[in-house]
Amino acid sequence: MEHDAWDAGEARYELVISVDARRSGQYSDAEKPLMRRQIYEVLETAFTQAGVGRDTVHLEDRGDGVLISVPGRIAVARLLGLWMTEVHEKLRLDNRRERRPLGLRVAMHVGPVRHDSEGFCGDAVNLACGLADSSVARQLLDREQADLVLAVSDSLYREVVAPGGKFIDPDRFAPARITLKGGEVTAWFQLPGRPAPDIGQAAPGTPPTTSPGSPDADGPDTDDEDGYEDGGGDAEYRAGRDMNVFRDTTFERSVHIGHNIGTDRRKD
Repeated sequence: MEHDAWDAGEARYELVISVDARRSGQYSDAEKPLMRRQIYEVLETAFTQAGVGRDTVHLEDRGDGVLISVPGRIAVARLLGLWMTEVHEKLRLDNRRERRPLGLRVAMHVGPVRHDSEGFCGDAVNLACGLADSSVARQLLDREQADLVLAVSDSLYREVVAPGGKFIDPDRFAPARITLKGGEVTAWFQLPGRPAPDIGQAAPGTPPTTSPGSPDADGPDTDDEDGYEDGGGDAEYRAGRDMNVFRDTTFERSVHIGHNIGTDRRKD
């Protein structure tokens, strides 16, 4: 996407889309090119099906994902609705024949973006990357064994999702308070093709250990397939498949803790 010279460094409001692959650190060097090829095939096909010209958006490679900026002249609802539907359908069909199904975390936010000859930046970019990298997005994708999880900022939900529209159903989103490097924010999460997710079972977001959007920013779940880190307090606990961690919790009635036989599925 070309920007006029006089626009260099000037902020313009654009839709920022961050796309990250699930557990990219678990792919071998030989597998990573295939993973990357599938990501691009999914996104490019969706752009074509949604009628969004590839030359109208700016796309930057992130190693295990991509970062996209979409100019204001393209309706945000088209990306949130039809484009996301096409991404999900293409990914779902491709994964039927993949030995290792590809999982994607996609996040969207609209805000001021500054472009230069090397790419683009701004708080809107940081927020979109942080949402895609959040613990809630990661855990929903794994826990539900989904192909795709979508996270949108609170402002984007209120302004575009809440009114609804073609391929946009606000009732299929659920909110969560998550903690990013810039502080605590509200985000809305969706598992495309499914009812609103149960956020209560997902841990609050924690600040990523690397810069959002960087190729190596794959958080705690990259190498720890079944673990969950509770970062509060002085002690750290790691819970596996048959252990749950509770802190400062009071149960006022009988509860069931553990897995239901016949419903538990291994994470990818």
